[in-house]
Parts: sequence; C-alpha cells; structure tokens
Amino acid sequence: MKKITLWALASSLFIACTTETKKPEVASNTLSSEEKIDSTNIKQLFNTALTKGKSYEWLRDLTQNIGGRLSGSPEAEKAVLWSKELMKNVGLDSVWLQPVMVPHWVRGEKEEAYYTINGEKKNVPICALGFSIATPSNGLTGEVVEVKSLDEAKEMGDKLKGKIVFFNGAFDNTLINTFQAYGGCVGQRFSGARVCSEFGAKGVIVRSMTNGIDDYPHTGTMGYGDIPKEQYIPAAAISSRAAELLSNDLKTNPNLEFYFKQSCETLPDAPSHNVIGEIKGTENPEKIIVVGGHLDSWDLGEGAHDDGTGVVQSLEVAYLFKKNSIKPKNTIRIVFFMNEENGTRGAKEYAEQAKQNNEIHVAGLESDAGGHTPRGFSIDANGKNTQLVKSWKKLLAPYGLHDLIKGGSGADIGPLKNDEITLVGYRPDSQRYFDYHHTSIDTFDKVNKRELELGSASMASLVYLMDKYLYTEDKVKP
Repeated sequence: MKKITLWALASSLFIACTTETKKPEVASNTLSSEEKIDSTNIKQLFNTALTKGKSYEWLRDLTQNIGGRLSGSPEAEKAVLWSKELMKNVGLDSVWLQPVMVPHWVRGEKEEAYYTINGEKKNVPICALGFSIATPSNGLTGEVVEVKSLDEAKEMGDKLKGKIVFFNGAFDNTLINTFQAYGGCVGQRFSGARVCSEFGAKGVIVRSMTNGIDDYPHTGTMGYGDIPKEQYIPAAAISSRAAELLSNDLKTNPNLEFYFKQSCETLPDAPSHNVIGEIKGTENPEKIIVVGGHLDSWDLGEGAHDDGTGVVQSLEVAYLFKKNSIKPKNTIRIVFFMNEENGTRGAKEYAEQAKQNNEIHVAGLESDAGGHTPRGFSIDANGKNTQLVKSWKKLLAPYGLHDLIKGGSGADIGPLKNDEITLVGYRPDSQRYFDYHHTSIDTFDKVNKRELELGSASMASLVYLMDKYLYTEDKVKP
C-alpha cells in the first residue's frame, strides 16, 4: 500500500481554507439582455430543484440501505453498483466504471477506553484512527502526557518514552470559517503517532476534530510516514468532552494511567471504481466540465454530509439540466470518486487516465463540505477566469451565494489543476459541519431537504454559467 503523506492530507484541507481578504463589492442591479436570460434560467433551475428535486430521496436510499462506505468494504462496492444504476436511470448519455485499487483498512471490534481516578472508573468514548495499528489483544495501558501541538510533543522529546501521548489541541473557535480551524489542528491527528513513536511513546490519543463539546469521537486518517513498521504505535481519537475531563483530571493526578483497546487492521489493497456518467456537449463535446464528490465515507456513520450530499448534488446538476432541456455546449461529466477519505486513489487515477487519454478538462466543481445552507464558491483559477466567475455574483447573490472568493477547490478535482482549468469548490455554511464530520452521527436525519436542494441548484447554476461563458476560445490543449 502506498503511504499517505501529510501533503495528501493537506490536499483535502485546502478545499475551504481560503486565503483572500474580501473587499466590499457594489452589486449592479442592471442586467444586460443576455444576463436577463441567464437570470430566468437560473431561477428555473432553483424552482425545479425545490419542487421536483431527487437528491434527498437519493440520499435517503444511499444512507439507509447502504450506510457507511469505507474504501475496500462490501458497502463501498454496493454503493458503486447503486451509483451506476442511478446514473443510468437519470438518463445520462453514457455511464461507466473506472477501476482503481484502494486501501482496505478495517476497524474490527468496537474500541474501548477508560482510566481510574480517586477510585472512580471513567469510561472514555474512543475510536481508532484510520490506518492505525491495533493495540495488543489485551489492550494498552500507560501514563499520560498531555500536549497541545506537534511542536510541543517534539520539544518534550525523550520524556514521551513509554507514555501514552494525549494531543489536546482544540479548534480556534474565533475563526468563522470552521475549515480553517480544522486545518489549524488536524496535523496532530495525522502525524501525532509518527512524531511520538520516534521518542519511544507507546500510544497516542487525540482530541476529536470538532468545534463542539460532545461525546462522539471523530475518526479520520493518520499516517506513519517512513518510520519502520516495528515502530508503529496505536492511535485513536477520544471525544471532545472526554478530552476536557481527562485534561482536568491530569491536573489533579498527573500520574494517572489510561487504558485503550482496538483491533483494527490494514488488509491488502482491494479493487474498486470511480463511477462516471456524462451529458455530451453539443458544440464542444471534447471539452469537459467535471462535477463530483466522493462516494466513500468513514464506517462509523452513514456518510450523509461527508459526502453523500456531495454525490447526490453532483448528479442532480445533470438531472436539472435534463429536466429543463438545457443542452450544454461542453460535455458535463459527473464523477463519484472513490477513496477520498484515506488515500485519494480515485482522484489520482481519474487525473492520470485523463492525461493518458489527452482529455481536455476546462473546469471542475466539487461538493465536499456538507449539505448545509449555500454560501458561495471558492475559486482556484488564473486571474482572468477568477474575475469572470466573480462577475456572476449579481446573478447568484439573490440565492444567498454571496461568497465568490479565491481559494481551494477540492481534494478530488485538485489533481486536474493546470494554468488554464478553472476549479471551484461549493461552499455551504460551515458552522455545523464538524458536529457530524467522521462520526457515528453523520446520518441522513442530519440533512435538511431544502438546504440540500438549494445546494444542487446552486451548483447547477454555476455549471450553467461556466458552460456558457468560461471558454469561448480553444485555450486548453491536451
């Protein structure tokens, strides 16, 4: 299995960590005759999504009848077949599966953890991190050393030997963009075990990546880098409330011992697929606008917000085009990517095949930030196309899409990046996303039907504008 690097993790974080400082804009209330046509068509896309949309029922079917879809699992394979059939039912011009080998990590039996203080046993909500090794069969016990960052762990050095290192770096809740808060501390989850193993630590537990204080541990991927396998140590996440309690109890008893047990395992790579369907362009069929999300999800919940909403919204873009008899100039390609959560193998394979086949991708749109209320889009493009996308604000703002800002697009379309392609990330409101992210409560009931449909229409509107205006010249060469 190929090792996952910290860079690969960063590629999934840059989706919403925008860098631009927004300046006040004066929106024009005057529309040209062509913009009036666009305004009418966009309104119809929203009307159709809100009255005849299919995304919510598709999501219900995916989450309730298949559930969590970790790469390599039987559920992931079932989701692939489900997706192929669904795309055919929508009436796309062509639908196919793109083979890809993916990592196959399994959680095993439910994890357990506890510690004792003043004679009281305190059970701790815990879950293994993806790609972690198991503890010994009878569990792992050790004194706890608390740190707030990777740098602090490195400074402690040999003091970590024989200890269980407790990373308690919390989100910066003063940041309005919660993805920026996530990016600020997720490194401890990904690299904590690698760093601490070099100093002889016996295990790592990490505060869950969330804004809130709750009892749900959040899983996620981690990596050991290039250290020898014999130096691998178990890594797990504990709930944010448990992290608060443990931190307080360590102040009372710095020598308390923590116990945890997990039986996870990495199996040989498994065969899987990206699921691809498209509507052929009427004028430039060789030019492709890709729209997608990732089909895989973590195993704890149902993969609703991450990223069931993204795949059903992506397919609904095509459904809305067909329902409104919009015939795109360029080919609109819908892709359900496999293995975003723990390897991005699907994204890499898709980009590699596009290169080998000399395909011309002119634009990409990714939905992987949840199904909450639409706020806008982040744009990863050259200056000219960035300004062009921003110029559409007067058409999109009436639907709450005020944020058209320079920033990242997404982990799955990112490998397509070049100097000419315009990559865009769909950006819904982020305030509730990390309540559910990578947890057992990322379930269908947490998704609001109207918010989901508004997101589909928002994405369809942007694709409509990109298809019509973004590429009027042959600028992108294979």
